[in-house]
Amino acid sequence: MKRWFLGSALVLMAATAAIGDESLDAAFAKDVLIIEASKFACYRFDVYLAVNNEQQRRGLMYVRDLPQTTGMLFVYGVEAFHSMWMKNTFLPLDMVFARSDGTVSSVARDTEPQSLRSVASIEPVSFVLELNAGTTERLSIDENSRLFWDPGHGNDE
Repeated sequence: MKRWFLGSALVLMAATAAIGDESLDAAFAKDVLIIEASKFACYRFDVYLAVNNEQQRRGLMYVRDLPQTTGMLFVYGVEAFHSMWMKNTFLPLDMVFARSDGTVSSVARDTEPQSLRSVASIEPVSFVLELNAGTTERLSIDENSRLFWDPGHGNDE
């Protein structure tokens, strides 16, 4: 009964995900992602999905405000070393690098806005989650955490 309730709640959250930036809303599908943190807590985030090259190149550039429970999930087709930069990104971000099973490989905290310095995964990963700087430390999201995302629940509206 508990599993059914949790599954139903996740589907309902995905269906009602609301994120507020109109320019991002027009360019990216949205979904819900759950993070199981290392301190035995789960957190819900509304995420923009960067799934193609154009979206991944744009990322969160030019965004000036990001709600605390919102992020961007970069989805790559295969595990590989991935690197990010902060060109034209005005917000400091935390970057969570995750393997194909959702387990967190590494976290880059409080990246420098507008920097051209490359922030890279330490091993091949399939996902990079960008969140507001300070989020991973505040919620104890680290290498003992896991991302849960079901690509079947994406919302193109």
